[in-house]
Amino acid sequence: MNVSAVILAAGASSRLGRPKQLVHFQGRSLLRRAAETACASRAEEVLVVLGHDAPEMRSDLDGLRVRVLENALWRDGIGSSIRHGITSLSPASEGALLMVCDQPRLTVGHLNALIDAFGRTPERPVASAYGGSAGVPALFPRALFGELLLLKGDRGAKRVLLAHAEELVTLPWPDGMLDVDTAPDVSAHR
Repeated sequence: MNVSAVILAAGASSRLGRPKQLVHFQGRSLLRRAAETACASRAEEVLVVLGHDAPEMRSDLDGLRVRVLENALWRDGIGSSIRHGITSLSPASEGALLMVCDQPRLTVGHLNALIDAFGRTPERPVASAYGGSAGVPALFPRALFGELLLLKGDRGAKRVLLAHAEELVTLPWPDGMLDVDTAPDVSAHR
């Protein structure tokens, strides 16, 4: 399957008070860690959507096999970053693997498991299951790109997952509960 990874990293991290993308975890920034994980997976291409502090974040990705996109509308919310990523995918892409950079326990193995599940059921969305719900990283087939393009504001792709709950394939990933949004989160993940 030709899958494109799209890392959504355009936000200002208002709850944290500084760009969480540049918070270091085990010697690397969360942004670089997510990009390296995506690059090591079986995704055919890796796109990184930046916005707030884009020049500084862009330099943090030096040397990686990623295509950096700058979302001028990042203040409009994650929906604008999803739209920007989807419209920038390779025409050959059969699925979009949406990721965020604040899940420090994400592994190549989990991304490849999502891609493998999608390969078995390419017409169905595949999501990570944690905390009693389904979320990112999540893989959307091309047939759902139109719905992703309709997302607005701070409403992310979960809305599309919920709309397709009956056909949704989920893979357990308890580490998805661990994300970085606040100063105590940063301390807990060092």
